[in-house]
Amino acid sequence: MNGLQVAKVLNNNVIIAKHPEHSEVVVIGKGIGFNRKPREMIPLRSVEKLFILKDATEQEQYKQLALQVDEKLIEVLNEIIMYIAQLSQTPLNEHIHIALTDHIAFAIKRAEQDIAIHNPFLFETKEIYPEEYELAEFAINTIRDKMGVELGQDETGFVALHIHSAMTNQHITEVKAHSQLIADMVEMVEKQLEFTVSRNSLDYARLLTHLRFAIERIRRGEKVHEPGKLEDLLKEEYPELYDLAWKLTKVMEKRLHKPVYQAEVSYLTMHLNRIVPNM
Repeated sequence: MNGLQVAKVLNNNVIIAKHPEHSEVVVIGKGIGFNRKPREMIPLRSVEKLFILKDATEQEQYKQLALQVDEKLIEVLNEIIMYIAQLSQTPLNEHIHIALTDHIAFAIKRAEQDIAIHNPFLFETKEIYPEEYELAEFAINTIRDKMGVELGQDETGFVALHIHSAMTNQHITEVKAHSQLIADMVEMVEKQLEFTVSRNSLDYARLLTHLRFAIERIRRGEKVHEPGKLEDLLKEEYPELYDLAWKLTKVMEKRLHKPVYQAEVSYLTMHLNRIVPNM
């Protein structure tokens, strides 16, 4: 393939092009549409760093979005997404172009109207997804520097979830649901044990990490093996913690719509014992 043929220019940074293998595609890149004319051929050397939205539904959604969103924002977000892909060395789900662009455009509009949205699982996001959170900080800082809009820490958390969604091929609603699930389980732990875990403590980070990996194991259907007689020992030694761990796994089972292996209860009991040493 020598190049792409321009079908339609949406703006300076987005064009519709004809691709010999994928038919009509949306091509995104800084200045890619500047002074372009329909039927014009674009050599491949000009598009080597661009993202091509191949999925037909994704194409149509992005076409509509590109006509509604500030052209400068598309340019800035394209730079951000390219940076994330390069730094993380992880193939990103192409839906991030739509999801993140739509989210940030709406966030900027809210900021201009002085409407603040609280992020209910900001602490959890920072602890569970540190790499994604750091990339989100870069994104928010870049938007501030290039768009002149301060979106704040709450939005950093939301952007981190979008980045995690793109890196893991999970839909953003699933990622948010998992974060909410973890927050709800932490609340259950604190309520039943009448014990508040400091949000800046190592115990808190450990608890979130354990819950995160438990959710991932359950989601993948990964079996955890349990040493012999461990369950009976834990039931006898830590009855309240074992009961709480059992309740937590039942919540995960219900919310994830996946079976939970018995070993998860035992390992969670041991973890709870680490953060509540006097029980």
